[in-house]
Amino acid sequence: MNVVLHQPEIPDNTGSIGRTCVATGAKLWLIRPLGFQIDNARIRRAGMDYWNHLEWEVVNDWAALKAQLAESRMWLFSKTATREYTDVEYAAGDTLVFGCESQGLPRTLLDEHPQQCLRIPIESEARSLNLSVAVAVAVYEARRQGAIHSR
Repeated sequence: MNVVLHQPEIPDNTGSIGRTCVATGAKLWLIRPLGFQIDNARIRRAGMDYWNHLEWEVVNDWAALKAQLAESRMWLFSKTATREYTDVEYAAGDTLVFGCESQGLPRTLLDEHPQQCLRIPIESEARSLNLSVAVAVAVYEARRQGAIHSR
């Protein structure tokens, strides 16, 4: 399983997501530009001592990511999607893609993959979920379905 953060802005979220990836055996991909330095102490603090066990990689742009994960099925998460994240069957090797905290994924990416856009339902009073919470919800649904196996 791959987790992609498209241009993440908040180091604490990235650290927490890294911890979730370690806990589930997922690889974390970060697409530049990043809103922080990778060696930022806040990432390490949020990821605690798990960061040393994290499999992660940074790529320059969406095209570079797609080239490296050409065989992987992509699921793009957006609050504007109509299909719920529980309405699909995840498989080993799938890639879960999340946008930056302030804007989500670019409309061009969502338009490029309309059948692969998913949403996590929330009540109208909430503008959105925290990025690290959204990633955890999606990753653990994939794990529940058997797409991620315990080692």
